Amino acid sequence: MKKNVNLNIDPKREAKRVIFGLISAVIMAVNIKIFVRAGGLYPGGFNGVTRLIQTIFEQFLGIPLPFAPVSLILNAIPAIVSFKAIGKRFTLNTSMIIVVSSILTDFVPSVPITQDILLISIFGGLINGTAISLALIGGSSTGGTDFIAVYFAEKKNKDVWNYILVGNGVVLVMAGILFGWDKALYSIIFQFTSTQTIHLLYQAYNKVTLFIVTDNPKAVYEAIYQVTNHSATEFSATGMYSNEGRKMIYSVVSSTEAKVLIRKVMNADPHAFVNVVKTDILMGRFYQKENY
Repeated sequence: MKKNVNLNIDPKREAKRVIFGLISAVIMAVNIKIFVRAGGLYPGGFNGVTRLIQTIFEQFLGIPLPFAPVSLILNAIPAIVSFKAIGKRFTLNTSMIIVVSSILTDFVPSVPITQDILLISIFGGLINGTAISLALIGGSSTGGTDFIAVYFAEKKNKDVWNYILVGNGVVLVMAGILFGWDKALYSIIFQFTSTQTIHLLYQAYNKVTLFIVTDNPKAVYEAIYQVTNHSATEFSATGMYSNEGRKMIYSVVSSTEAKVLIRKVMNADPHAFVNVVKTDILMGRFYQKENY
């Protein structure tokens, strides 16, 4: 069966994609030249593979390779798969980020601001995670393994960032064998910091369960549906102190939606009691807004 394609394009949403994507690309390129190169680090994903290939050619063959061609070649196949499996606009905007960041990496001057390798690893990782998060918030990604992460998040409803962190270990082992284990170990700090920054800033795929005790269940449900497009389950309950009948609404939403939803619920019923519980595992049908 052919998938229905939504031809309605929201200009504000597309502008957000482009603006956040360009900002992300600039930050990524500057971070590579100021922190990554200065520390001799290997960032996660295809940027790390590109840096490893560059270093191998420079040190063993005496051939300086530009960043852009290597990065673009590595990202070509994932981009093609993403175009078919995730979405055209998502892939095109992500490809824009890849091209801009790759070209800027070759042209931005390298101006190291510190020689402390630990500071480079921590703050470089923070900046790298911020750049990736901005792209994701805008509805795109920075390419490479991000294509994989977004595919599993959108299609399989799974958070695989930590698995990608493990996968990056292969690059680090090769770097450690070829160029010394100190840079490889500091690169782990860089990648871990970057991954945790993404978890902190981009929470669209983190889910929470809402238990809402209310005397106005209809208004609460309408708020849930308007904000999240999710349904809810209503339970009959009894307040033990007052011995009066109450209603409890149960619903699972994303953590970012919950922040808006709680305000809506309290406006609908100022006397409502809301309990928010982190949800680690969820089985069954769950509506997830698409970013592509």
